[in-house]
Amino acid sequence: QVQLVESGGGLVQAGGSLRLSCAASGGTFSTFAMGWFRQAPGKEREFVAVITRNGAGTKYADSVKGRFTISRDNAKNTVYLQMNSLKPEDTAVYYCAADPLGIVRLSRLKNDYAYWGQGTQVTVSS
Repeated sequence: QVQLVESGGGLVQAGGSLRLSCAASGGTFSTFAMGWFRQAPGKEREFVAVITRNGAGTKYADSVKGRFTISRDNAKNTVYLQMNSLKPEDTAVYYCAADPLGIVRLSRLKNDYAYWGQGTQVTVSS
């Protein structure tokens, strides 16, 4: 069973930065495309970013493009989300997720992800 554990969330002022980490265990990490999603109170969970199995390709939501960077270290079974120039509207619980069919797709759809972490809270104050 694949387990994902996020860390690195917290409270930050607008314009600040945070780096989220997601450590994976129980599976072959390098075979998964890895994604980050977020969910604000009262809203649907939404796509943030995804990275290919080897880290060579990425996609981002328009709302975070140019501010957030997704990366991975397959030797450490970890995916990261560097978040810069944070805005109050970035406040949400952030989840990492693993897509075991990452060899054939780079998906923005939450239903394509089989494994999820428990989430980490990010709060951006104005």
